[in-house]
Amino acid sequence: MQSLSAMSTSSSLHSPADPAASHDAGASHARTGIAALTLAAIGVVYGDIGTSPLYTLKEVFSPEHGLMLDEANLLGVLSLILWGLTIIVSLKYVSLILRADNRGEGGIMALVALALSTVGTKSRWHFPLAIVGLIGAALFFGDGVITPAISVLSAIEGLEVATPAFKPYVAPLTVGVLVGLYAVQSKGTAGIGKWFGPVMLVWFAALAAMGLVNIAGHPDVLRALNPLHAARFLLANGWVAFLALGAVVLAFTGAEALYADMGHFGKKPIRVAWFAIVFPGLALSYLGQGALLLANPQAVSNPFYQQLGPWSVYPLVALSTIATVIASQATISGTFSIVQQAIALGYLPRMRIVYTSESEMGQIYVPFVNWLQLVAVVLAVLGFGSSSNLASAYGIAVTATMLMTTVLTFFVVRHRWKYHAAIAWLATAFFLAIDFAFFSANTLKILHGGWFPLVLGAAAMLLMTTWKEGRRLVADNLRRHMVPLQDFLDSLFMGEPARVSGTAVFFRAVADGVPHAMLHNLMHNKVLHERTIFLTIRNEAIPHVPPDQRVKVENLGHDCYQVDVHFGFMDEQDIPAALAQCGGFDPALAPMETSYFIARQTVIPRVGSGMALWRETLFATLSRNARDAADYYRIPANRVIELGTQVEI
Repeated sequence: MQSLSAMSTSSSLHSPADPAASHDAGASHARTGIAALTLAAIGVVYGDIGTSPLYTLKEVFSPEHGLMLDEANLLGVLSLILWGLTIIVSLKYVSLILRADNRGEGGIMALVALALSTVGTKSRWHFPLAIVGLIGAALFFGDGVITPAISVLSAIEGLEVATPAFKPYVAPLTVGVLVGLYAVQSKGTAGIGKWFGPVMLVWFAALAAMGLVNIAGHPDVLRALNPLHAARFLLANGWVAFLALGAVVLAFTGAEALYADMGHFGKKPIRVAWFAIVFPGLALSYLGQGALLLANPQAVSNPFYQQLGPWSVYPLVALSTIATVIASQATISGTFSIVQQAIALGYLPRMRIVYTSESEMGQIYVPFVNWLQLVAVVLAVLGFGSSSNLASAYGIAVTATMLMTTVLTFFVVRHRWKYHAAIAWLATAFFLAIDFAFFSANTLKILHGGWFPLVLGAAAMLLMTTWKEGRRLVADNLRRHMVPLQDFLDSLFMGEPARVSGTAVFFRAVADGVPHAMLHNLMHNKVLHERTIFLTIRNEAIPHVPPDQRVKVENLGHDCYQVDVHFGFMDEQDIPAALAQCGGFDPALAPMETSYFIARQTVIPRVGSGMALWRETLFATLSRNARDAADYYRIPANRVIELGTQVEI
């Protein structure tokens, strides 16, 4: 999940007169930078997994799973959770997958691009890997709806522990909190983001403190550290234990955020935060709740809020609500980032993207996605009604995404890092076995709520594949009617076309011929500007393109130029800013003397061609409602001339 406030480590210049002092000062600054980034990572990266203790044990021993709460089962479940955190989070994500950075960036889309780069476009694995990545990204949208709903709902359900009289108000209060959260997204998080780290640090300290209090009363619970209890639990309970895995996985939700936020914080701060703060806090919290249940099995109705007695319920509700809002914020920001990346990679139509920070590109706001997600979240809260019902819907998307991540990582480990085949296969098989066990357990919940994130993911998958295929069909149609650019220019300048002052910029697709907008302009206006630029935007499968590699210019003669602008999938696509980097123009480009000619394509669905008619109609609808290209590329509206063209697919 993409983050909110990415602090960067600053380096200072020191006098070389005293090397020792310089080294000490540099080390001090480095430590300060790591500390600041670690604190920020605690607030952004670990909100989701950090709030899992609110509901995990309650759901594992929910009556619908049929698991008896006795000492052996409790120790077995705790052992599964603790060793799951160790293997899935510490080993798989923190130690292994964090190494798979795509030029410093992480997340499912970055991993897809990295995996695809290892096999090449001609490989038989290219298309299946692309599909695997799209499934992971699509499921993320479902996860992004469930996380805010279940997190905030489980926090406010603490009021029911204080008094049952609050029960009718839990869902309305949850909706109110969520509406308020989504309503402030347009303001950005720069102002409040700096408090996320300290608040979550207090949260993990509270988890650890409550855990220690209860462990001190019943230290026998520490026997759960022995993995044999997990093995005995699985063997002794069979089918019931398998069902319980569907709830145990709730303890690991949010692990994907470790990888997704790597570009904002770096590997080291994320690892330090996990091993120094988050992992100990979570382990102590689960052990503490287990100790409470050993002493008082009746507390299973909501063990989190009963750890310290009635006096603590209201303070814990307040702290939990703040923590879950922070966790939800990270999910919302992550959704915005995934949408931005999918647009840049050509899987979604252009949408309005608002940059809410002048210093941090990662802080964006996508209005359409924001309000669409709010509607889905509110429907989830009102439709499911309780965190227990939502828990059935939660695990399926998370475990499926974990499966996709493991598959993609194999190709990075085997083909990019060049690990021995036996090591790559054995490691992948080990993690796949664990992921598949949890995923299989959650498939049993499909009829009981698991369908919800699957439907959301399927809808996202349909939109992404339809848009990608539709754009390919449009490009194929235009290519069939292509007029080669160089041949056209040679023919054009055999005479002397009338030229007018200023610069004309014509958008030209990759490997395309003469832009349709230019043909229409010559046909209707019969003039050519004194300087003509053919602009091709090349979206690269990397997060960021360095500024010195952003623009490439080729002189075609007769004051005509081919300009290629390269963007990474996380770059802000600002065409005027990119053109301002162009050197070699005499005179230099003048913004108020530059006109941008854009061909607006009207897509006409046709029976018997590329896609089913209903998908072509869907694509045509998406195309009509896509954000205007000039607006998306931040071109001043008063410098744009649009010329229409019809394209059959």
